[in-house]
Amino acid sequence: MIVHLCCSVDAGYFLKRLREDYPDEKIVGYFYDPNIHPYSEFKLRSLDTKRICEKMGIEYVEGEYDYLTWYNKTKGMENEPEKGKRCSVCFDISLENAAQFAKKEGHDKVTTSLLMSPMKSHEQLENVGKVIKRKYGVEFINVDYRKKGGTQAQQQFARENQMYRQDYCGCIYGIWQQKQHQEIIDELISPFPFQILPSSIEEKLEFYKKRIEFEEKGVKYKIIKENFLNYRLLRSNVKCKMDNSGSPKSCETFWGKEGKWGIVDNYVLFYSYLQRPARGRIEFVKNGIGYFNRMQVIFTEISKFSEVLNKKYNNVLEIIKNPPSIDEEIEFREKITNTKYSLSPIIIVNEIKEKYEVDIEAKVYPDNKEILIKF
Repeated sequence: MIVHLCCSVDAGYFLKRLREDYPDEKIVGYFYDPNIHPYSEFKLRSLDTKRICEKMGIEYVEGEYDYLTWYNKTKGMENEPEKGKRCSVCFDISLENAAQFAKKEGHDKVTTSLLMSPMKSHEQLENVGKVIKRKYGVEFINVDYRKKGGTQAQQQFARENQMYRQDYCGCIYGIWQQKQHQEIIDELISPFPFQILPSSIEEKLEFYKKRIEFEEKGVKYKIIKENFLNYRLLRSNVKCKMDNSGSPKSCETFWGKEGKWGIVDNYVLFYSYLQRPARGRIEFVKNGIGYFNRMQVIFTEISKFSEVLNKKYNNVLEIIKNPPSIDEEIEFREKITNTKYSLSPIIIVNEIKEKYEVDIEAKVYPDNKEILIKF
């Protein structure tokens, strides 16, 4: 029997019950979910689903991430609600692929852990099951393990196994519908340059990989959540004023039409927050750090940044290509401001100039993240 799997929480208890009801069947877990966005979330859900299958001694196969096929087939359904037409299309894509995989591998039965989800329609899934039975000649096993306390048992099983619990259905349209009133929708932010941001999917993926390492080494642990102040830089623009000679050396990149202010190569550090745009001058410079006369902005030369973090950056563009970790950025901030709670904008430049114009749009907001407690 091929069991299409959507996530570890729905898969775990569902597989447990299937083994009890079909003891003579060889069960293969097949993770095929091209609707999941972004790809890092797909990998995270697959990682934790594979972990549960291995715990239960069930063979696991990760299917192709064919996002483009899903995207093309759901055009025009962007505003469909949960359990609407778009969900039916998702089921069509996933279960048809699972049926094709079953035929290829010589299995005559197929089912899906979507049947375990309280957010999915049994009727929609049953209708798709009838279609694939006629088309591919494989039996669709339609079971309802949610009844008679099944949903509660599922949640208990998930808690006991400390599974990854996603907080949205999976697709990009579902994210928007479910989270449009949030201040920040992390799943729709792709940082440039690429970094692992706090409480991001990428951080969660590394977190759950670490958890698997603990289990492989026999390390006992608990997963708890911790509140913290999170940050996302949305946009930044830093310009400097040309000197009297008009030399382009006073700024590094290119010039506006008037030739008076030019965009300067810069790198804005984590937790840099500015309430409104500021134009002013550097009051004084000490040891490669320049203090602006507006909004507590701090400019730091690349040489000072490299020295403090023991890096070998020669210019700002090298930081953009190979950025430090967020922990390193916070470490630098603490060393030059002497406080853990500074929100002063810190801007790394190649060389400190006399006059600047700074515009930073960023969000600082309460958030939480998971941490591992070893025993």
